[in-house]
This record gives sequence, structure tokens and C-alpha cells, in this order.
Amino acid sequence: MVMELLTSHASVRKYKDVQLSAEEVRDLIHAGQHAASSHFVQAYSVIHVTDTAKREKLAELSKNKRQFLSAGAILIFCADYARLEKAAAIHGKTINYSFAENLLVGSIDVALFAQNVAIAAESKGYGICYIGGVRNAPEEISELLGLPKGVAPMFAMSIGVPDEANEVKPRLPVEAIIHENSYDASKYDDLLPAYDQTMHDYYLHRGSNQKDTAWSQQMAEFLHEPKRTYMREFLKKRGFEMK
Repeated sequence: MVMELLTSHASVRKYKDVQLSAEEVRDLIHAGQHAASSHFVQAYSVIHVTDTAKREKLAELSKNKRQFLSAGAILIFCADYARLEKAAAIHGKTINYSFAENLLVGSIDVALFAQNVAIAAESKGYGICYIGGVRNAPEEISELLGLPKGVAPMFAMSIGVPDEANEVKPRLPVEAIIHENSYDASKYDDLLPAYDQTMHDYYLHRGSNQKDTAWSQQMAEFLHEPKRTYMREFLKKRGFEMK
């Protein structure tokens, strides 16, 4: 049952007009909290955005109007060291989270937490979609949500009752992902062209948004130019100096 749920994931971007209750969201967050956490620091927080005006502003800032305005719940996932500062202050101590390792810990913690939330939501029949668009305007979104220093928005998640059924995208073959004892890049010479053909066929024949392309072509185009080059300076202002 769990394996079937995990392998049936497809992003949902169109939802029915059904809002999740505060209790339902709380239950999903509670499930999310049981993800693993490095040294149990739990370096994450989530903002449940229920205010209509804020949702509209987030839709504008993230360039993601349809999801922010139609989803049953909108969650903004943040790496969070502000709470840890408070915890240390109880004992008269300060913390230093300015090193790259601390940013990695916070990023990994919040990703594991969010994925637990996603699985919990899908187990209840909801659809979800991760939204990296909050990093299109991290300064403005931090101000909108009142995020203190030590807290940085990483991504959002829309959750709701699906009003569409997308096909599951074919993933890379397991052989391309798993390496035994040492990394073997030579196998990509055969595996990537085969996967490109699989994805080309998928994109041409899927139910909507058909296109004539392949995975490696998309990755080459996507990664050729730098993206969101302002993120380093933004994170430094938040206290994540990456020393």
C-alpha cells in the first residue's frame, strides 16, 4: 500500500473549491514532524497562509496565481534557526548558524519534513504540488509573512482536492540512480538515450501539454543559465552566511 502510494505521485495544480480545515492541516503537519531530523534540531517552520489578501500577494510574487488562489491549503516551508536561538537563550547561550553546514541541515530538515506532509496528504486522497516560485521574491515574501532573521522560505506546497488526474512521469531507471561500491558514469552512455526516448514518447502522448522534447534536452536548457542568482545575498541577510 505504501509502495503503491509513493510510486503513484503526480503533481496536482488544479483543485476543486474545497478548503482544508485548520484541524486537517494540523494533522498533516503533525505527521510531517515525525520525519528524521539532523541531531533532532528540527530546523523548520511552516506558515499556513489563510488570509486572502496574503494569498493574492503570494500568487503575484511567486508568479503562480492558479495554485495559490485555488488550493485547499497553502503552506510556506522555511528553514528556521530563530526558534533554536530562543532555545539556546534559555540557557544563557548563543548559537552560530552562519556556516554552510547549518544551511544544509536546515534545508535537509525542511525537505524531509515537507515530504512527510506530502505523503500524509496524498494518503488522505489530497493532491499536492511543491512550489519553488516563492524563491522568485524571497525578500518580499519574508516581509509579507513577518519572517525574522534566521528564517528563510525554501518552497511552498499547495494541497487540495484534485480537479485533474495527471499521469505519473516515468522516472530515470533505477540502474541510473544506484551505484554499487563506486560511482559509475560510463553506464549513462546507454541509459540516458534510452530514457530520453521514454520521456519523448511520454511528452508526445500524455493527456495534456504535449511537447516534442526529451529529458536531457530539457535539463541542458534549464541548467545552461544561472537561476535566482540573488539567493546567496538573500540568505546571507537572513543569517546564513555560508562561511
